[in-house]
Amino acid sequence: MTESAAEPEKRTSAGSGDEPAGELLELATKVASQARAGEQLEVYASRGVEVDVRAYEGEIESLSSATSAGVGVRLVTGGRQGFAYAGSLEEAVLAETLAEARDNATFATPDEHVGLAEPDGVAPASLDLWDESVLSVPTATKVALALELERRVRGVDHRVRQVAYCDYGDMAFESAVASSTGIAASARRTMCSLSVMAIAGEGAHSQTGTGFSAGRGLGSLDSARTAVDAVERATRLLGATKAKSARLVVVLDPRVTSTLLGIVSSALSGEAVTKGRSFFAGRMGEEVAVGALGLVDDPTDARAFGASRYDAEGLACRRNVLIEGGILRGFVFDTVAARRASTSSTASAVRGGYASTPVAGCRALSLSPGDLDARRIMAEVGEGLYVQSVTGVHSGANPVSGDFSVGAEGLMVRGGDLAEPVREVTIASTLQKMLQSVLHIGGDVEWLPGLAAGQTVAIGNMALSGA
Repeated sequence: MTESAAEPEKRTSAGSGDEPAGELLELATKVASQARAGEQLEVYASRGVEVDVRAYEGEIESLSSATSAGVGVRLVTGGRQGFAYAGSLEEAVLAETLAEARDNATFATPDEHVGLAEPDGVAPASLDLWDESVLSVPTATKVALALELERRVRGVDHRVRQVAYCDYGDMAFESAVASSTGIAASARRTMCSLSVMAIAGEGAHSQTGTGFSAGRGLGSLDSARTAVDAVERATRLLGATKAKSARLVVVLDPRVTSTLLGIVSSALSGEAVTKGRSFFAGRMGEEVAVGALGLVDDPTDARAFGASRYDAEGLACRRNVLIEGGILRGFVFDTVAARRASTSSTASAVRGGYASTPVAGCRALSLSPGDLDARRIMAEVGEGLYVQSVTGVHSGANPVSGDFSVGAEGLMVRGGDLAEPVREVTIASTLQKMLQSVLHIGGDVEWLPGLAAGQTVAIGNMALSGA
């Protein structure tokens, strides 16, 4: 989990909105003040708690509560960067971690571009990303939610044979970053979710379907909708066969669009572009997509699960326009990547927690919404393939070359309606061609856990390989 959860030692509620308790920031600031002459020193501290419940056949199969706390220290001196981390916030451990980072810097390869972020005067957005219910609701209630969801799934349709898994999960996370360059920032957020996989069958055939619901607090979860979603996705694929190979219009389910944007996000990293590891390299200002396509990364949008007031280096997050009217307008940069590209940070530093250093990355990608919902898009398309899910994304989609070839399952579109189900097929193109072949972008924006929103998207002239 990016900037993953760690256990709060004290569950305090100081401040309002997204302001966490001040202990973490005080701790980080204290350690950062120990920078010596000629050193830049950054301290990132975090803590949180996660709860996970799994139900199976009316019983609780597993229940866990994971807690942790830790600190990561970056030190830059003489063009060398040293980093060290520890899974503790104890004073003696902090001193040892600082000493280790200082020592590690002496072995690092000199790099003229390394350095820490400096305040840039941008004010943080006012965001409330914290719901106290994640911490205050008893574990018994969370267990009941998982059991209830499993019961609901089994009751939706007689063709449901089994529930492969049924999970409730949540996390509450606080972090702070301070540096000798004047950075002092803190943030907190919560998230909880329900997820389930239904197995439906007819005769000797069976299919699976997943459903989920997510929000900042338990009041946002919709057990009934999650159950119906999973069962519908499984039952409508019963009897699926391989489709004939063809070139056709592909309509992407919102979840698949979110996955696709996640791949594109890697190519929008300023670090990747500078090193020539992106199919967008050297294309700034060019038309890279259809004119109706706009793409932004906006962590100040509270609907995004990656929303935050500050990035992982303590700069205020901001809305970054990446593609506008089909024209490539920008990339995302952290401080080091920006220096390599002779530009400024876009406050887009992310990190995997206190045990890693920051890198440039997106948090809240979304396409500019269109006017049509999924049904109207399919009516406009007439004939094609509706892709419900994809497989093999990590091996079949390449953000460097743009090659795209993944496994897919879904339903054919006939006369503007969903028709016979399809499985074990491959859809292929290149990411460059796909962006230039977008026919419709849905208005059905759905914010999903991860770094990108989903919405229905139709793409023309894709290759379908099947029977």
